[in-house]
Amino acid sequence: MNAKTLLPLLFGFVLSVALLTACASPTTQAPAPSLPPPIATFTPTLAIGTQPTAVLPTTAQTPGGETPIPGVTITSPTSAISICSDSQVTALIDSFKNAVLNSDGQLLSSLVSPTRGMDVAFFRDGTVITYDSEHAKFLFETTFEADWGIEPGSGATTLGSFHDVVVPELVEVFGQPYTLHCNELKLGGATYEADWPYEGEFTSVHFPGTPANGNMDWQTWVMGIEYVDGKPYIYALMRFFWEP
Repeated sequence: MNAKTLLPLLFGFVLSVALLTACASPTTQAPAPSLPPPIATFTPTLAIGTQPTAVLPTTAQTPGGETPIPGVTITSPTSAISICSDSQVTALIDSFKNAVLNSDGQLLSSLVSPTRGMDVAFFRDGTVITYDSEHAKFLFETTFEADWGIEPGSGATTLGSFHDVVVPELVEVFGQPYTLHCNELKLGGATYEADWPYEGEFTSVHFPGTPANGNMDWQTWVMGIEYVDGKPYIYALMRFFWEP
């Protein structure tokens, strides 16, 4: 076979190989798998409005001293629409209880005042943190550590997320027998004079404590309630308990 005959055959072979290679190669690559978006978290806004203050009487007692001041009951003025006789308020408190016990952020969000948010004070004279309804959706899952103020007795700063600091104390009260007191700041034996630093109506969710501990493990969460378009919402939560 001479060169003139071999060259066309060689050219045809190379062309065939090139075409086969092109057909065997994929024209596009499969897209990389997409990852689900991360859970949204929010940094709470520090309180806007009234900051609670501590008022200690001159007769305040120490743990090793005399008995604490007897239980305190303070009555606030009632508004045109009283929360005391409204079945909607009972349903609101029950819904809040369910949200806390079931870590239901969506339910909690629906209970927060749409006009002013919900102030939360873990200590009566500590930091007040305001959550709007959007923040409230994530309070049972966010890991944002807030500064809740100085713990009475130890003097240590309390840092932690809402879920780690606030929720356990709420669960303790709502997970056992408690009483409701409309527009009454109902406390157990206290070493201080209590004050509700808002003008609006409120309900005390009061756990009286246990006889085995001399009832000194009492705890009260006070829930500020206001009406928006005829429906009650929570505008504040404040914790009271026995302090040394």
